[in-house]
Amino acid sequence: MTALTSRPRARRPAGLAPWEERPSPVGQVGKGTLLTIIVVAVLGPLYTIVLTSLSSTATVTRAGGLVLVPDGITFEAYRQIFSDTVVSHAVMVSTGVTVVGTLVSAGVSVLGAYSLSRPGSFLHRPLLFSVLLMFVFIPGIIPVYLMVSGLGLKDSYWSLILPTAVSAFNVVVLRSFFMGIPGEILDSARIDGAGEFRILFRIVLPMSKAVTAVVAMFYAVGYWNAWFNAMLYIDDTRKWPLALILRQYVVDSNPLPAATAGVTGDAPPTLAIKMAIVVIAVIPALIIYPFVQRHFTKGVIVGAVKG
Repeated sequence: MTALTSRPRARRPAGLAPWEERPSPVGQVGKGTLLTIIVVAVLGPLYTIVLTSLSSTATVTRAGGLVLVPDGITFEAYRQIFSDTVVSHAVMVSTGVTVVGTLVSAGVSVLGAYSLSRPGSFLHRPLLFSVLLMFVFIPGIIPVYLMVSGLGLKDSYWSLILPTAVSAFNVVVLRSFFMGIPGEILDSARIDGAGEFRILFRIVLPMSKAVTAVVAMFYAVGYWNAWFNAMLYIDDTRKWPLALILRQYVVDSNPLPAATAGVTGDAPPTLAIKMAIVVIAVIPALIIYPFVQRHFTKGVIVGAVKG
């Protein structure tokens, strides 16, 4: 009996949870193969788009469309795009709308979620019911269009922000996370004389950086990629965001002025210009995502489970 009890236990590999086992060689090979397929499926189209945007007319003609094998690099498509003010101005419009819209949406969502997370807040139940009702009933295009026109927002940059300023899903996620914060911490701050705004900005938000960053990224990506509101509410083409330009010149195959006005000789092919616009539209999301990706599990999943 003594010999049995003195036998050393097999040590569990580091990084494994108590209910996990060491993966078998077949499992490791299968996991690596699956991840490789996913990476190729994601990066393959992006590689083709970037390479086509950097290819010459001869290379695109030889490939018969999208380029898979590089044969020289040229930035002529990007020069032609930014030689005209259409795309460059659209980039500035999208940047401004994304920055202002994200600040407005994140601020309103945080304030609304915090008030709904406090059971004794003003009109708590009716407001919470209204937010939850937004999951079921979504206003149609015509009522929203009439409201935007009635408020005088037609052909205004605010028409790209206010109609979609608040997402009920994001408010519920933030509220669930805020409800998971121990009430003793907030009560101690109130005893010390802190008001609700001071508690929110000095205690709640610093403890909720992960979920706030993820929600802000959701809003930013939504504003950057939004084109439908611009098509409905913006008549002045100088106020079009990049997403609508992308739709007009890539999806609808309308010619880009820079590609047809006064261009001779070694002009880039239309396909290269279209792919260059796609690259310009994708770059901001590729830059922002790595900085926010680490917050996804901690932010959204934990925020959805809490409360």
